[in-house]
Order: sequence, then C-alpha cells, then structure tokens
Amino acid sequence: MAEELQSLIEKINRDGVEKASAEAERIISAAKEQAAAIVKAANDEAAKSAAAAKAEAEASAERAKETLRQAARDAVISVEAAVSALLEKILTANVDAALSDPATAAAIAGEAVRDIVTSGEIHAGNKVAEALKSQLAAKTNFTVVMDEVTSSGFTVKLDGGRVEHDFTGATVAAELAKRLRPDLAALMKDSSN
Repeated sequence: MAEELQSLIEKINRDGVEKASAEAERIISAAKEQAAAIVKAANDEAAKSAAAAKAEAEASAERAKETLRQAARDAVISVEAAVSALLEKILTANVDAALSDPATAAAIAGEAVRDIVTSGEIHAGNKVAEALKSQLAAKTNFTVVMDEVTSSGFTVKLDGGRVEHDFTGATVAAELAKRLRPDLAALMKDSSN
C-alpha cells in the first residue's frame, strides 16, 4: 500500500505541477498581452502627442511669420509717414520762401489772374502786395488788398468774394504734397520689395 500511496502522491504532485505550470503560463501569457497592450497604448498616445506638438509648432511658426509680415508692413507705413511728413515740411518751407519773395509772388499772381477774369481782389502780405500792385497796374479792375494774415503767397477773390483761389504757401505746399504722395508711396513700396 505504501507503493500505491507513493504512486498516488506522485500523481497528485504531477497533476499539481502541471496545473501550476499551465496556470503560470496562462498568467505569464496574459501579463505579456497586457504589457503589449500598455506599450501599444503608450506608443499611440506618444504618436498623438508628437503629432499635436508638430501641428502646434507649425501653427506657432505661421503666427510668427504673420506677425513679422505685419511688423514689416507697419514699419514701412511708419517710415513712409515720417518721410512724407519730412518732405511736406521741406516742401512747405520752400514754397513759403518762394511765395514770400515779392517778385516771384507777383509773377505767379500775374499769370494766375491773366486768364481768369478782368476784375476781383487779390489779398497778400505787405511786401507781396506792393509788388502785386506794380505787376497788375495794367489790370485796372483788380484790387490788391493788404492782408496781415497771409504770410506767404496770396488769394484771389472774384465775384464779390464768392469765388476764391488760394495761392498761399500752405495751400500750394499741401496740393503739391498730395500729388507727390502716390509717387512717394510707390517708391517706398518698391524699395521694400
């Protein structure tokens, strides 16, 4: 009976070891599957994070480029405005100087009123008014009026003051500046490209 018992114990041990080995293999296999699933999920999440980071980096780079484009455009506009203001200031000073010269103002006034009409008033500063009186002596129907407000140039008033032509330094300079601005803007744009 000892042999039978020994044989039974060996069979129980074998069955237990086989069951334990099978259970261990099942546990190991399940653990490997679970580990593989965790690694796959981690890789998928890392790929998503990398794609999102790449998309954000590209969007950030595009925003930076747009910001630089706007800054460049603003710089060109700012420089254009500064150059326009400087040129207008220089232009105004030169026009004022030219129209403050009695001989120049009188010559311009003579040309201005020659073809307009035969009567009216010309308002000018003291020095220019004196030169205008001698220049327009032949046009007896024009009255030259001393005007302390007009520092350079003159104004021509017709039809009882209802029609006025302004040849003052500020007005002439402003008109010249308006005509120069498109060319200046084109020049600034050409130089920025």
